[in-house]
Amino acid sequence: MHPSLSARPFPRVLTIAGSDSGGGAGIQADLKTISALGAYGASVITAITAQNTVGVQAVEAMSPSLIRAQCESVFSDIHINAVKIGMLPDVASISVVAEVLQQHQPSFVVLDPVLIATSGDLLALEDTITAMIALLLPLADVITPNLSELATLTQQSVAGTELIMRKQGEVLMNAGAKAVLLKGGHWDNQDEAIDWLLTRDLDPQCFCSPRVHTHHTHGTGCTLSSAIAALRPQHHDLSSAVGAAKSYVHNAIDASQYWHLGHGSGPLAHFWRFFSD
Repeated sequence: MHPSLSARPFPRVLTIAGSDSGGGAGIQADLKTISALGAYGASVITAITAQNTVGVQAVEAMSPSLIRAQCESVFSDIHINAVKIGMLPDVASISVVAEVLQQHQPSFVVLDPVLIATSGDLLALEDTITAMIALLLPLADVITPNLSELATLTQQSVAGTELIMRKQGEVLMNAGAKAVLLKGGHWDNQDEAIDWLLTRDLDPQCFCSPRVHTHHTHGTGCTLSSAIAALRPQHHDLSSAVGAAKSYVHNAIDASQYWHLGHGSGPLAHFWRFFSD
């Protein structure tokens, strides 16, 4: 074994999410991110999407029994350090994942409430919102909504200011969330991408990075949440893991400016470290 591998932690991360045929988001983005950050990625596919840089053309959900079988296969054999949850297409899949988490009790869970794709397509049915809040929110160590998802979860209009965004985040905290990472990156009129981390123990923390002016941002939310899952076992607290994940995503977006893939919003350059020179 290479000495550097034996000397460092090697987290095992399970991503439970949908598949993106274009490779920019979902399971594909998660596994790229997890690998790029020095962890091992396992996966449970909850839905198959026909998807590319332009949008989502079709979605077909996996059966609850198949989702459960995939989860049990992984948990029964691999010691999982962290779980990232992405697209869950219906109430049945939410219920199954909640039951699996309660049974196996992984050390760290990131919930990325994939409701709206970057293209604006609705990826979840309306009745999944209540189930997600009731069943999964209490089991997650952090939830990572963007502005549209935050508005949908709180049944409010999309926040136009940081103050309103933070107030909406408090709604999720009051609903049982342990921590909420509020992603303000969709505000195009700012020079910085500003996120806020709300927790029960600390004052709200702001994470800022220079805005990269590119439309190649497909899969940013998937990438950030899976980065947090991969990095949390390698950091002493959630805040430092979020900071490291935010830095990784910024660099992946910056490197993506040079992609020439498709006709729409291209993906991030997940392995930017290998060709940044």
